[in-house]
Amino acid sequence: MPPGGWQQPIPRASAFSAGFVLAGWGSRVGATMIDVLILALVSAVLIAPGVVVTFVTDIPGLGIALWLLGALVVTIVALLYASYFMQRDGARNGQTPGKQALGIRVAFPDGRRVDWGQALLRELVIKGLLLGVAGAIASVVTFFLFGLGFAIPYILDYLWPLWDEENRAVHDMIVNTRVIKS
Repeated sequence: MPPGGWQQPIPRASAFSAGFVLAGWGSRVGATMIDVLILALVSAVLIAPGVVVTFVTDIPGLGIALWLLGALVVTIVALLYASYFMQRDGARNGQTPGKQALGIRVAFPDGRRVDWGQALLRELVIKGLLLGVAGAIASVVTFFLFGLGFAIPYILDYLWPLWDEENRAVHDMIVNTRVIKS
């Protein structure tokens, strides 16, 4: 090729070129669906007593109180669910039950495993609070769509890996994690 001519750009090394294989979008979504199903079953078990008592007793407020207590426990369980499973020691580190079932896990670009603080930051602060606040704002903006805007930040977060070259969601970019095949 003559000097000054065009040539192929030098390929950029992936953060996981050292033996790690990035998980695909389908396995990420599948893992999320498994985790949502598990949480839905736990929610049903925890809220059911309040619903049943509401319809079979004449004690005013008892059913509602049990339902609210169940909802509070479900909220706490949901907020801590992924954080707990992500920080486990050993081979299951970085894996919720859904990720474990599909053979993927969360790790840092250098292969480091997720610890408790990082799991809380990723799952509770970013995915829970940050996306939740963004969803609340979107819900207000889309008031005439019956508040369906709440889902927009979550939808964008879960679709983002489709166009990111390292299959990262927004929450992965913020805390510098990747989802890889385990």
